[in-house]
Parts: sequence; structure tokens; C-alpha cells
Amino acid sequence: MTDTDKTKAASSMWGGRFAGGPAAIMQRINASIDFDRRLYAQDIRGSKAHCRMLVKQQILTGADGALIQDGLDKVLAEIEAGNFPFSHALEDIHMNVESRLAELIGEAAGRLHTARSRNDQVATDFRLWVRDAVDGMDGALRELVAALLDRADEHAATVMPGFTHLQTAQPVTFGHHMMAYVEMISRDRSRLADARTRLNECPLGSAALAGTSFPIDREATAAELGFARPMRNSLDGVSDRDFALEFMSASAICAVHLSRLAEELVIWTSSQFRFVTLSDAFTTGSSIMPQKRNPDAAELIRAKTGRVIGDLNALLIVMKGLPLAYSKDMQDDKEPVFEVADTMELAIAAMTGMVRDMKVNVEVLRAAAGAGYATATDIADWCVRALKMPFRRAHHVAGSLVKLAEGKGCGLEDLTLAEMQAIEPGITEEARAVLTVDSSVAARTSLGGTAPARVRDAVVAARQRLKEDVK
Repeated sequence: MTDTDKTKAASSMWGGRFAGGPAAIMQRINASIDFDRRLYAQDIRGSKAHCRMLVKQQILTGADGALIQDGLDKVLAEIEAGNFPFSHALEDIHMNVESRLAELIGEAAGRLHTARSRNDQVATDFRLWVRDAVDGMDGALRELVAALLDRADEHAATVMPGFTHLQTAQPVTFGHHMMAYVEMISRDRSRLADARTRLNECPLGSAALAGTSFPIDREATAAELGFARPMRNSLDGVSDRDFALEFMSASAICAVHLSRLAEELVIWTSSQFRFVTLSDAFTTGSSIMPQKRNPDAAELIRAKTGRVIGDLNALLIVMKGLPLAYSKDMQDDKEPVFEVADTMELAIAAMTGMVRDMKVNVEVLRAAAGAGYATATDIADWCVRALKMPFRRAHHVAGSLVKLAEGKGCGLEDLTLAEMQAIEPGITEEARAVLTVDSSVAARTSLGGTAPARVRDAVVAARQRLKEDVK
């Protein structure tokens, strides 16, 4: 079939209302086949389920149903083999498939669209595609959590500086730091699971907007396609894109988490920090400076987060002013969703690779943990416990000790007992024991604390949750 013939075929699908074909520029702006061809598997799957239901309800004959099923299998095989003749004249994946089906089986192909509109067809296809994307992203995030847990377990007792305002605050462990990201990514998985539950309703059977007069069985098609139930309102069925927005929103939050870890990797791999080292697999060199090892994978994750957030914003703007039910604006819902899914797939894989690849420089971390008077809170806590001192006063004592140490250019642990007692006479030699970074982290045994024993318990619990959520 020539392009002219396909244009005529496209016009014939509109029936007798249109005498001529569209202008060339109209054809260009109206066509979506360049991107919505990605829905081919979902489109054919939905059509096969619709066909089986029509036969079961005696709306189609068994003979026509068999022809349609066989034809759709052939169309699917052609697309997967790369032999399918996609046409801009046929606008979208739905009309491309239907036109090819007609070439293969003849008049019976025209009966497939009984009791169905492109509106509920695309809504169903898109939900199926997003559901697959959610499942794929969840699996990738599960691998990232597993990688983080391995590093947390390995470094449950590896001391490092904890920061607030990017200033040294208190000693923590590297394992504890990794477990913070386990919690963040686990919430991302929870958001995706929650979004999946809401999207798992089937629009098929809503038709254009008002439902259909044919005696269809929407429960049957919903069940065959793996949906929990049909959507309850036909107007909502064709016009809702909350499922896409929720997927993109959960992705944007997840991307922010990935970007935060990426930023830390950029900082940690710098020559000023040297907390971790990434191998050649996740770094690049400089075209002019031979000594450089740039954390480009981490930097690109940081950048791609902006694209994910932008795509979410784009679809929110598309949807914000649309009256019910379907408007052509909604054709522009797919490209941002596809880009988000592709971007997240790449970013999660890259982050998982970096987490598994990075070499943790234990001694550098330990040295940094002891700098910046990170154990000042420990001496304040000792004054509260041992001297029954109000914390505000203990805070003042600790601050005075820090000031003294700063003036002498030494660490808190380097002050003599006499120098400490000059500020607070009640301080004893016992207090000096709390000033090591190991004693500091070991003391943080509260639920969720950084004590190595707590970190190991958290790893065990998280691994159990990961094991239990395998479908």
C-alpha cells in the first residue's frame, strides 16, 4: 500500500464526514506513530482480549474472532522482526495495526473496533505500558537496595564524619549512611507500589466517553489484561492520566534521591575528600589533564534528575486545563512518560553500578571523622549523665572546651585533664574515653542510631523485608 493509499485508508476510517485528506502540516502535527509505536505490544494484547470478549458475548462470530486473533499474531511478529511498515499517514499505533490487519485478513478486521474507541483503546494501552514500566523500575530499585545493603553490612563499623550544613557534625558509620539511602529508595518502591494499585483499573469498554450499547463484559477484559477491576466511570476512563502523573511523580522523587547520592559521590571522590574511589568503569578522563578521573556517571545522574522533574511538570501543565473527556492535547502525554521511564532505567542502573564499584577509603574516613571536634556532643552528654548537669549548661561546657582546643590548635582528646577541669572541675579521666570516634558511634544505640550493632540489625531487617516482597 502506497502512502497515498494509506492516507485514503486513514480518511476512510473517519467515515463519510470528511471528503478530503488532511493538509501536510496537519498530518505532521497530528501523527504520533514516531513515539507511540512503543505501545505496540500493549495495543495488540488489548485488542486480542477485546476480540475474545466480543466472541464470548456473541457480538463477533467465532470465525471472525479466529481470523482477527491470527492476524494480530502476524502483525506482532512483523513488528518484533522489524518488518512492519509503519506509516505517518495512519497517525498512530492503533490505526497502523488495524490497517495492516485489514491487509492481512480483509473485512473481518473492521469488526474488531466494535464497542471500542481509540479513546479507551489508548487509555488501556498506556496503562498497560506504565504498569510494565512500574514493575521494571521496581525491580531495578530492588537491585539498588540490595547493593546498598551489601555495602552497609560491609562497613557497619567503618567510622566517617556525619555532616549538617556540610560541616562536620558527629561521627557516624559508613554503613549507617548507606542505610539512610536504603530507607529513601524503599520509600520510592512503596510509592511506586501504591501508584500501581491505583492505576490497575481497566478503561476498556468506556468507548469514546459514554460507554457502549453493545452487551460487553468489561470484567472479562479487565481480568484477562491483569487489571483488578474495570474503571467505574466511562468519562473518567478515557480522560484520566493520574496514573501517568503518579508514575512520574514517584520517579521524580526517586530521581532526587539518586541525585543526592550522586552529589555525595562527586564530593567524596574529590581530591579534597577522597572518601571513596570509583574505578575506570564509572569515570572518565580529561582531554588535556592526564591526572583527572571525573565522576561523570554521578554528574549525569544529577543532570538527568532535572529532565525527570521537567517531564512531570510538562504533563501537569498539559492536563491542568482540559475539560472532560478526551482532548487531543492528551496525545502529548506519552513522550514525557517514555522519557522518564528511559531516564530512570539508565540512572538507577548507573547508580547501582557505582555503589557496587566504589572503593571505600576506610582510613581516610576515620581520620576525617575525628576532625572538626566531632565528639563535642559526647562530652556534653557525659556531663549530663555523670554530673547530672542540665544539657544547656553541658552544651556550654563542651563549647568552651572546643574553644580552648581551637586556640591551642589541637583536638579535644589532646587537652590535658587539668585543662579540661579548669573549665569544668567535675570532669574526670573517665570523660576522656568518650572522645574517641569509636566510642562515639558505639554509644548511639537508640533505635535508628549509628552504633554498628544497630546498623547490622537494620541490615538484617531490611534484607528480610526485601526477601518477603518478592512476588
